[in-house]
Amino acid sequence: MFNKHLKIVEQIAIVFFFAVIIPMSISGFIINNINQQSMRHQLRESAVLIANMVSDEIDFFNKTVNNSLEQVAVSLKYFPGKSAKQKYLDSVEKTLFDCDDLSIADEKQLEDIKIKNRENKKATVPYKLSDGNFLVATYKISAMRDELFRSLPDEKRQIYVIGSNRNLIAEHNYSEEAFKKTIALLPQKLKKQTPVIFGDVKNQPLVYVSKENPNITIIVNTTEKITKKAITNNSLKIILSCLIAALAIILVIGIYTYYLYINIRQLFKGIIAISKGNYERQIRLLTTAFTPHEIIFLAFEFNRMANEIHKSYKQLKKNNVELKQLNEFRSNLIDTVSHELRTPLTSIQGYTSRLMRQDIIIDEETKEKSLRIIKEQSERLKRLIEDLLTIPDIEGMRLKTITEDVWLPEVLEESRLLIKNKANKEIIFKVAEDFPLIEADKDRLIQVFANLLENAAKYASEDSKIIVEAYPEKNKAKIFVKNDCEIIPQAKLKKLFEKFIRLDDNTTRTTRGTGLGLFIVKGLIEAMNGKIVLHSDETCGFCVEITLKLSKEGIK
Repeated sequence: MFNKHLKIVEQIAIVFFFAVIIPMSISGFIINNINQQSMRHQLRESAVLIANMVSDEIDFFNKTVNNSLEQVAVSLKYFPGKSAKQKYLDSVEKTLFDCDDLSIADEKQLEDIKIKNRENKKATVPYKLSDGNFLVATYKISAMRDELFRSLPDEKRQIYVIGSNRNLIAEHNYSEEAFKKTIALLPQKLKKQTPVIFGDVKNQPLVYVSKENPNITIIVNTTEKITKKAITNNSLKIILSCLIAALAIILVIGIYTYYLYINIRQLFKGIIAISKGNYERQIRLLTTAFTPHEIIFLAFEFNRMANEIHKSYKQLKKNNVELKQLNEFRSNLIDTVSHELRTPLTSIQGYTSRLMRQDIIIDEETKEKSLRIIKEQSERLKRLIEDLLTIPDIEGMRLKTITEDVWLPEVLEESRLLIKNKANKEIIFKVAEDFPLIEADKDRLIQVFANLLENAAKYASEDSKIIVEAYPEKNKAKIFVKNDCEIIPQAKLKKLFEKFIRLDDNTTRTTRGTGLGLFIVKGLIEAMNGKIVLHSDETCGFCVEITLKLSKEGIK
């Protein structure tokens, strides 16, 4: 049964003949005809364009000469006698480019000059004076020819400028035989001031433009050589292009068929391997520009199904890791909240109950101490809640700051008043009183240094000092908060900016804290367009380096 079906190569050959060869032949014939019509239209349009260009050059030449004669005529009014006027004309004649003669004549003399100039192949340009006479300028035809055809030095068409009696005035690419044939085809009655196409050969258009002032006619002749170059040569190029295209298609289809066979065989081998239970079989195609997308897609899907179980396992493992991290975050949050909230709440509840007792007399000192402890624990709860509320703003990059000029010594002093320094660690500010103002949010900056100073006091070694240094560097302020402690490993140091990370772990917790301080500090500093870096080495147990912009206002 399979022998009755054509092979792929046979099918491709039949499709190629009916779908490529026949349509390409018809298309070549149609394109050739369209090309001939297009080039014929282009030849006509270009001939009209050239005729108009020459006409414009004549108008420009005529206007330029008339303007010159008009200026001379105005100047003649100021000369009293004929000799003075002629002397002036002789001087002007030398300044006019290509002017052969300049004189004053009456109507009869003007006609004589025209006849003489026509015989000598010169152009006559008259300008009527106020006294009825004419100012007559005689120009060489060669000079006028240069002016008319200066914009067409490479034009291959034949261009003729003829007078009212059809005598030749100027020419470009002149051929006497062609000129006679052209004049013979020129209509007897000419339309004025508009380009007209005439002649009996459709591929060699003739165009004339007949003008009234001056009374001349411009003729543009498209020669057989131009037609051959524009139409015949292009037809040959189209036929040659079709043949080259057909050969290129045959070559491409041959290469395509070759690669198609190779890749189909690979698919067959893969299917046979799967049918025999080899589920690790991978299809490796010979992929080139001739490999069909569908074959690549089939191979890809085949290989994807073979790897599906492994990918599912990897995804499940990844989900378990993410779930573990989420569960750890939840446990940290619950542990932090329960641990950090229980103590201040217990203190507030205990001292409040003592103050409310009626069976004992409480002295003023005890009352004041109890109220102070209640206030301190309330402020501790407030700071914890503010820290928790700041986290979403930092993570969502929605933290808003109000930038102002801040005096660093004042910020540091206010921060020191807010912290709990139960170990009475000595805090030293090495900041000059005339330190330049910095650009920051004052309240947020106080929150930053309160966190840093409190952390430094909690983790510093006994009998050690906490030092805050600052100095300007170009347009930046460098601020360092240092305390002595054991060197922190780099791996641990890099994690201190994460949430719920502490130097002492949950099982050996020796200090109070949420593990949010440095995370919040980093978010606040970056919101103020600053930078923060942590250091820990032999010269400094733990050092926080902050960089902020200096204010443009100078020092306080």
